[in-house]
Amino acid sequence: MSAQISLVAAGLALAIWIYLIAARGDFWRTQKFDDLEPVPAVGHWPSIAVVVPARDEALGVAANVTSILSQPYPGTLSMILVDDQSQDGTSQIASGAAIAIGASDRLTVLQGRPLPSGWTGKLWAVKQGLTLVEGWSVQPDYVLLTDADIVYSGDLLMRLVARAQRDRLAMTSVMAMLRCESFAEKYLIPAFIFFFGMLYPFGWVRNPSRATAAAAGGCILVRWDALKNAGGIESIRGSLIDDCALGERLKQQGPVWLGFSQNVQSVRASDTVANVGHMISRSAYAQLRYSLTILAGTLLAMTLVFLAPVVITLFGRGWAVVFAASAWVLMALAFQPTLRYYRQSAFWGPALPAIAIAYMVFTVNSAIQHFQGRGGMWKGRAQAQVSGS
Repeated sequence: MSAQISLVAAGLALAIWIYLIAARGDFWRTQKFDDLEPVPAVGHWPSIAVVVPARDEALGVAANVTSILSQPYPGTLSMILVDDQSQDGTSQIASGAAIAIGASDRLTVLQGRPLPSGWTGKLWAVKQGLTLVEGWSVQPDYVLLTDADIVYSGDLLMRLVARAQRDRLAMTSVMAMLRCESFAEKYLIPAFIFFFGMLYPFGWVRNPSRATAAAAGGCILVRWDALKNAGGIESIRGSLIDDCALGERLKQQGPVWLGFSQNVQSVRASDTVANVGHMISRSAYAQLRYSLTILAGTLLAMTLVFLAPVVITLFGRGWAVVFAASAWVLMALAFQPTLRYYRQSAFWGPALPAIAIAYMVFTVNSAIQHFQGRGGMWKGRAQAQVSGS
């Protein structure tokens, strides 16, 4: 790399990191968006129907059912678990958990029907649960869409509803605290949250004047009338990145909110790099609209933003080294709030370029899987680019 190219690359990388930190919606300030307030006095608590799609979730579904039905929610709270043709006893475990806490009357376990063309598995399961809700004589005020590996604690549901009511929100969504115990999780999970915020700055998602829309699929509280007016879940039936697609639909119906809370946690374990990589590869190429051009541009951009600062710092000269080292320092500092939120060592900050390399590999692998007909693979189903829209 010539001295002139090094200087330009380092300068661009530094300028990009200055922009990201100063002008991209404070995406890196994780704690700023962990701002659900204590529960205020509420005269009437609206009714909630919880819909949980579950496919082979034996390891986490008992904790999920128990945590939701044990929430200290003063209003009417009922739960539908849609068993998407599980082979591991998911239904029986869910029912047993409800019985154990004396809440079996508030849990309906629905056996899912075979997946039709045009739907992803998760959304088809959600659709079946919502169809059951539509048949109720009294419709709920809100629907909570959540995953079977998510565990709720404290008075989270009350605070979520209070925020939705106060701000007249069409959608209120929480980014679940992902498990971060194994080396693979420590290496890759905080960066997953960091990169998500970079793509969808929470401050921009909350801002009605911004087009940016997103949601976190583990916990989405939706106003029932807003969901119906948005075209229902069938309007996104083929979406692999269903949470963000739903967030986009709902932002057209009114204000939306996306934030953090440590009272919403995922118990799904990812003990190897391959496990985490599978999660990322499932939808990475879909995020790039199945475009080789966008893939190439993304890899080039990540090389400039994450890798060039390291290479130039170590092997460059003069001002190029100053600019590159400054960019490296800024990225390490920007990563610190997310690392603190996940209670991880600050030393992962300077390692962000190495983490970015893994994400680049996962993204390329996502494209390869797509061309091999295995795109969107999840629990035995290849779902990328299903027919329908």
